[in-house]
Amino acid sequence: MSKNAIALVTLALLLFAAGCTTVTGDNTAAGDDATLLVYSGAGLKKPMTAIGEAFTEKYGIDVKYTFAGSGTLIAQMELSQKGDAFIPGGTPDYRIAQDKGLVGEPGYAAYHVPVIVVAKGNPKNIASVDDFARPGLKIALGGANTTAIGRAGDKLFRAHGILDAVETNVILRGPTINEVVVAMNMGTADAALITLDMVNPETMDTIALAQEDSLTLIVPIGATTFTEQPDAAQAFVEFVTSDEGKAIFVDHGFPAYPDPAYAGVEP
Repeated sequence: MSKNAIALVTLALLLFAAGCTTVTGDNTAAGDDATLLVYSGAGLKKPMTAIGEAFTEKYGIDVKYTFAGSGTLIAQMELSQKGDAFIPGGTPDYRIAQDKGLVGEPGYAAYHVPVIVVAKGNPKNIASVDDFARPGLKIALGGANTTAIGRAGDKLFRAHGILDAVETNVILRGPTINEVVVAMNMGTADAALITLDMVNPETMDTIALAQEDSLTLIVPIGATTFTEQPDAAQAFVEFVTSDEGKAIFVDHGFPAYPDPAYAGVEP
Protein backbone atom coordinates (compact mmCIF):
# COMPACT_ATOMS: atom_id res chain seq x y z
CA MET A 1 0.00 0.00 0.00
CA SER A 2 1.35 3.44 -0.91
CA LYS A 3 2.07 6.10 1.72
CA ASN A 4 -0.80 8.21 0.39
CA ALA A 5 -3.21 5.30 0.68
CA ILE A 6 -2.05 4.56 4.21
CA ALA A 7 -2.56 8.21 5.20
CA LEU A 8 -6.09 8.19 3.76
CA VAL A 9 -7.02 4.98 5.58
CA THR A 10 -5.56 6.35 8.82
CA LEU A 11 -7.54 9.56 8.49
CA ALA A 12 -10.75 7.63 7.87
CA LEU A 13 -10.18 5.55 10.98
CA LEU A 14 -9.50 8.67 13.05
CA LEU A 15 -12.69 10.31 11.86
CA PHE A 16 -14.69 7.19 12.68
CA ALA A 17 -13.13 6.78 16.13
CA ALA A 18 -13.72 10.41 17.01
CA GLY A 19 -17.43 10.22 16.26
CA CYS A 20 -16.97 13.18 13.95
CA THR A 21 -19.90 15.56 14.23
CA THR A 22 -20.84 18.10 11.61
CA VAL A 23 -23.06 21.00 12.61
CA THR A 24 -24.05 23.70 10.17
CA GLY A 25 -24.75 27.23 11.22
CA ASP A 26 -28.26 26.99 9.73
CA ASN A 27 -30.33 24.65 7.58
CA THR A 28 -29.42 26.39 4.34
CA ALA A 29 -26.95 24.71 2.02
CA ALA A 30 -24.01 26.99 1.31
CA GLY A 31 -21.48 26.83 -1.49
CA ASP A 32 -17.98 25.50 -0.83
CA ASP A 33 -16.61 29.02 -1.01
CA ALA A 34 -18.97 30.11 1.79
CA THR A 35 -18.38 27.29 4.26
CA LEU A 36 -15.86 27.12 7.09
CA LEU A 37 -14.64 23.88 8.66
CA VAL A 38 -13.78 24.35 12.33
CA TYR A 39 -12.03 21.79 14.53
CA SER A 40 -13.47 22.14 18.03
CA GLY A 41 -12.88 20.41 21.34
CA ALA A 42 -15.84 18.20 22.22
CA GLY A 43 -16.38 20.00 25.53
CA LEU A 44 -17.09 23.22 23.64
CA LYS A 45 -19.88 21.80 21.51
CA LYS A 46 -22.80 23.75 22.99
CA PRO A 47 -21.32 27.26 22.87
CA MET A 48 -19.60 26.68 19.53
CA THR A 49 -22.79 25.41 17.92
CA ALA A 50 -24.59 28.56 19.06
CA ILE A 51 -21.69 30.72 17.88
CA GLY A 52 -21.76 29.05 14.46
CA GLU A 53 -25.45 29.84 14.10
CA ALA A 54 -24.92 33.46 15.14
CA PHE A 55 -21.95 33.85 12.77
CA THR A 56 -23.92 32.42 9.85
CA GLU A 57 -26.82 34.74 10.54
CA LYS A 58 -24.52 37.76 10.68
CA TYR A 59 -22.15 37.02 7.79
CA GLY A 60 -23.98 34.49 5.60
CA ILE A 61 -21.07 32.06 5.89
CA ASP A 62 -21.93 28.50 6.88
CA VAL A 63 -19.93 26.81 9.64
CA LYS A 64 -19.29 23.09 9.90
CA TYR A 65 -17.59 21.50 12.91
CA THR A 66 -15.62 18.44 13.73
CA PHE A 67 -15.97 17.83 17.48
CA ALA A 68 -13.51 15.49 19.17
CA GLY A 69 -10.72 15.35 21.71
CA SER A 70 -7.94 17.81 20.94
CA GLY A 71 -5.36 15.10 20.30
CA THR A 72 -7.59 13.51 17.68
CA LEU A 73 -8.30 16.87 16.06
CA ILE A 74 -4.60 17.71 15.78
CA ALA A 75 -3.96 14.35 14.12
CA GLN A 76 -6.81 14.98 11.67
CA MET A 77 -5.50 18.43 10.78
CA GLU A 78 -1.98 17.14 10.32
CA LEU A 79 -3.10 14.37 7.97
CA SER A 80 -5.77 16.20 5.97
CA GLN A 81 -4.28 19.72 5.77
CA LYS A 82 -7.87 20.90 5.35
CA GLY A 83 -10.02 23.17 7.48
CA ASP A 84 -10.07 26.76 8.60
CA ALA A 85 -9.89 27.17 12.39
CA PHE A 86 -8.99 25.28 15.58
CA ILE A 87 -10.43 25.79 19.07
CA PRO A 88 -9.33 23.28 21.72
CA GLY A 89 -10.17 23.21 25.42
CA GLY A 90 -6.98 24.96 26.49
CA THR A 91 -3.77 26.63 25.38
CA PRO A 92 -1.49 23.58 25.96
CA ASP A 93 -3.21 21.73 23.13
CA TYR A 94 -3.17 24.82 20.93
CA ARG A 95 0.59 25.09 21.43
CA ILE A 96 1.02 21.51 20.25
CA ALA A 97 -0.79 22.38 17.02
CA GLN A 98 1.18 25.61 16.73
CA ASP A 99 4.50 23.81 17.19
CA LYS A 100 3.50 21.52 14.32
CA GLY A 101 2.88 24.57 12.12
CA LEU A 102 -0.85 23.88 11.83
CA VAL A 103 -2.22 27.14 13.26
CA GLY A 104 -1.24 30.78 13.61
CA GLU A 105 -1.37 33.15 16.57
CA PRO A 106 -4.48 32.65 18.71
CA GLY A 107 -7.12 34.89 20.20
CA TYR A 108 -8.75 34.04 23.53
CA ALA A 109 -12.45 33.61 24.28
CA ALA A 110 -13.17 32.10 27.69
CA TYR A 111 -11.93 30.07 30.64
CA HIS A 112 -12.31 26.34 31.13
CA VAL A 113 -12.53 25.92 34.93
CA PRO A 114 -11.92 22.34 36.15
CA VAL A 115 -13.62 21.16 39.32
CA ILE A 116 -13.91 17.92 41.25
CA VAL A 117 -17.34 16.34 40.88
CA VAL A 118 -18.67 13.61 43.14
CA ALA A 119 -21.86 11.60 43.27
CA LYS A 120 -24.82 13.56 44.62
CA GLY A 121 -24.57 13.81 48.40
CA ASN A 122 -20.87 12.88 48.30
CA PRO A 123 -21.39 9.39 49.80
CA LYS A 124 -17.65 8.64 49.64
CA ASN A 125 -16.77 11.78 51.65
CA ILE A 126 -14.30 13.06 49.08
CA ALA A 127 -12.76 16.36 50.17
CA SER A 128 -9.83 17.02 47.83
CA VAL A 129 -7.91 15.68 44.89
CA ASP A 130 -5.71 13.67 47.27
CA ASP A 131 -8.72 11.47 47.99
CA PHE A 132 -8.62 10.27 44.37
CA ALA A 133 -5.78 7.98 45.52
CA ARG A 134 -7.90 6.32 48.22
CA PRO A 135 -8.12 2.55 47.56
CA GLY A 136 -11.45 1.33 46.25
CA LEU A 137 -12.73 4.55 44.70
CA LYS A 138 -13.96 4.58 41.11
CA ILE A 139 -12.52 7.55 39.21
CA ALA A 140 -13.38 8.81 35.71
CA LEU A 141 -10.89 11.02 33.87
CA GLY A 142 -10.32 12.45 30.42
CA GLY A 143 -7.67 10.80 28.28
CA ALA A 144 -4.21 12.21 28.92
CA ASN A 145 -3.38 12.12 25.21
CA THR A 146 -6.74 13.28 23.87
CA THR A 147 -8.17 15.88 26.27
CA ALA A 148 -6.88 19.10 27.79
CA ILE A 149 -8.40 18.28 31.18
CA GLY A 150 -6.96 14.77 31.17
CA ARG A 151 -3.49 16.14 30.57
CA ALA A 152 -3.92 18.84 33.21
CA GLY A 153 -5.25 16.34 35.74
CA ASP A 154 -2.29 14.02 35.32
CA LYS A 155 0.03 16.98 35.85
CA LEU A 156 -1.79 17.74 39.11
CA PHE A 157 -1.68 14.13 40.33
CA ARG A 158 2.02 13.99 39.52
CA ALA A 159 2.63 17.17 41.53
CA HIS A 160 0.86 15.55 44.50
CA GLY A 161 2.84 12.33 44.07
CA ILE A 162 -0.32 10.25 43.61
CA LEU A 163 -0.45 9.59 39.85
CA ASP A 164 0.12 5.83 40.09
CA ALA A 165 -2.34 5.42 42.98
CA VAL A 166 -5.00 7.40 41.12
CA GLU A 167 -4.48 5.38 37.96
CA THR A 168 -5.21 2.21 39.94
CA ASN A 169 -8.67 3.63 40.68
CA VAL A 170 -9.43 4.84 37.15
CA ILE A 171 -12.36 3.01 35.57
CA LEU A 172 -12.58 5.29 32.53
CA ARG A 173 -10.23 7.39 30.42
CA GLY A 174 -12.68 9.13 28.12
CA PRO A 175 -11.55 10.18 24.63
CA THR A 176 -13.49 13.39 25.30
CA ILE A 177 -14.83 15.02 28.45
CA ASN A 178 -18.35 14.04 27.42
CA GLU A 179 -17.77 10.37 28.26
CA VAL A 180 -16.59 11.39 31.75
CA VAL A 181 -19.79 13.36 32.28
CA VAL A 182 -21.86 10.36 31.16
CA ALA A 183 -20.06 8.14 33.70
CA MET A 184 -20.96 10.56 36.49
CA ASN A 185 -24.56 10.92 35.31
CA MET A 186 -24.90 7.12 35.17
CA GLY A 187 -23.45 6.67 38.65
CA THR A 188 -20.66 4.39 37.45
CA ALA A 189 -17.94 6.63 38.92
CA ASP A 190 -17.55 8.05 42.42
CA ALA A 191 -15.62 11.13 41.34
CA ALA A 192 -14.13 12.85 38.33
CA LEU A 193 -12.41 15.96 37.07
CA ILE A 194 -14.59 17.90 34.64
CA THR A 195 -15.13 21.57 33.83
CA LEU A 196 -17.65 23.82 35.54
CA ASP A 197 -19.77 24.23 32.43
CA MET A 198 -20.33 20.44 32.24
CA VAL A 199 -21.65 19.97 35.79
CA ASN A 200 -25.10 18.41 36.12
CA PRO A 201 -26.39 19.58 39.54
CA GLU A 202 -29.05 16.85 39.54
CA THR A 203 -26.48 14.04 39.65
CA MET A 204 -23.31 15.69 40.94
CA ASP A 205 -21.96 17.84 43.73
CA THR A 206 -18.89 19.98 43.09
CA ILE A 207 -15.74 20.53 45.11
CA ALA A 208 -13.53 23.44 44.15
CA LEU A 209 -9.88 22.70 43.64
CA ALA A 210 -7.54 24.32 46.15
CA GLN A 211 -6.14 27.62 44.90
CA GLU A 212 -2.65 26.18 44.59
CA ASP A 213 -4.08 23.32 42.49
CA SER A 214 -5.92 25.52 40.02
CA LEU A 215 -6.12 23.90 36.60
CA THR A 216 -8.03 26.73 34.93
CA LEU A 217 -7.38 26.81 31.20
CA ILE A 218 -7.84 29.62 28.68
CA VAL A 219 -9.78 28.67 25.55
CA PRO A 220 -7.83 29.78 22.44
CA ILE A 221 -8.88 29.92 18.81
CA GLY A 222 -6.89 30.58 15.66
CA ALA A 223 -6.99 30.12 11.90
CA THR A 224 -5.18 27.17 10.37
CA THR A 225 -2.07 27.81 8.31
CA PHE A 226 -3.55 25.89 5.37
CA THR A 227 -6.97 27.54 5.17
CA GLU A 228 -8.00 28.45 1.64
CA GLN A 229 -10.32 31.14 3.03
CA PRO A 230 -8.04 33.22 5.28
CA ASP A 231 -10.31 36.26 5.39
CA ALA A 232 -13.40 34.26 6.35
CA ALA A 233 -11.41 32.18 8.82
CA GLN A 234 -10.04 35.31 10.50
CA ALA A 235 -13.53 36.82 10.59
CA PHE A 236 -14.71 33.73 12.45
CA VAL A 237 -11.82 33.90 14.93
CA GLU A 238 -12.58 37.56 15.58
CA PHE A 239 -16.28 36.80 16.04
CA VAL A 240 -15.58 34.06 18.59
CA THR A 241 -13.30 36.40 20.57
CA SER A 242 -15.63 39.41 20.26
CA ASP A 243 -17.98 40.55 23.02
CA GLU A 244 -20.81 38.83 21.15
CA GLY A 245 -18.98 35.53 20.97
CA LYS A 246 -17.83 35.71 24.58
CA ALA A 247 -21.40 36.40 25.71
CA ILE A 248 -22.44 33.09 24.17
CA PHE A 249 -19.73 31.32 26.17
CA VAL A 250 -21.02 33.02 29.32
CA ASP A 251 -24.55 31.82 28.53
CA HIS A 252 -23.18 28.27 28.55
CA GLY A 253 -21.37 28.51 31.87
CA PHE A 254 -17.91 29.70 30.84
CA PRO A 255 -16.33 32.82 32.35
CA ALA A 256 -15.35 35.22 29.53
CA TYR A 257 -11.70 36.12 28.93
CA PRO A 258 -10.25 38.23 30.50
CA ASP A 259 -11.69 38.01 34.01
CA PRO A 260 -10.04 39.53 37.10
CA ALA A 261 -11.01 36.42 39.05
CA TYR A 262 -8.50 34.48 36.95
CA ALA A 263 -5.84 37.17 36.67
CA GLY A 264 -3.12 34.69 37.59
CA VAL A 265 -3.97 32.35 34.70
CA GLU A 266 -1.82 33.05 31.67
CA PRO A 267 -2.16 31.72 28.10
